Amino acid sequence: MSAETRKTGITARQIAVTGVLSAAAFVLQLIEFPLPFLIPPFIKFDFSDLPAVIGAFALGPVWGILIELIKNVLHAVMASGSFGIGELSNFMLGAVFTGVAGLVYRKNRTKKGALIASVSGALAMAVFSLPSNYFVVYPVYYKFMPEETILAAYQAIIPSVKSIAQCLLVFNVPFTFVKGMIDVGITFLVYKRLSPVIKGGE
Repeated sequence: MSAETRKTGITARQIAVTGVLSAAAFVLQLIEFPLPFLIPPFIKFDFSDLPAVIGAFALGPVWGILIELIKNVLHAVMASGSFGIGELSNFMLGAVFTGVAGLVYRKNRTKKGALIASVSGALAMAVFSLPSNYFVVYPVYYKFMPEETILAAYQAIIPSVKSIAQCLLVFNVPFTFVKGMIDVGITFLVYKRLSPVIKGGE
């Protein structure tokens, strides 16, 4: 190990793994699809947080957040259909998810610790989705799509919802939590096999 590596704590393997996981996350973000009977079609489901969660567990929370950032920058430049709004939301939520999960797991690197970390990250992301959407993301959406139009998209599924805040609580919060837990489930299936490769047998 070089003096520079010891000083910064950053290795070529960490950089390479981050690049590979970021590329995988970008590709997975392209494979997105709506769930029109569960949530309005402008909100799409994808598995792009999965590589970031794996990175956060294997390398640490900062690397997981970095993977989320690179993924969304690439998507905003090359494939955005939302003027960067979707990428902003995806990054904020993904950063909370991977950051919390990675921090909790770093303190307890066991299977039980991974489960607690994963659920904590998914829950934190779901809770954070309410203020982040209400105060940041949706106000930007209103510049391109009237608030009444967005509300109507939710009411087409459940007519009784009366406000955007109520829509976010009824639809977005549980959707975000379930999305995170699906990523968690897949992570548990693949992480044990991928971890030696990512860490280089350390």
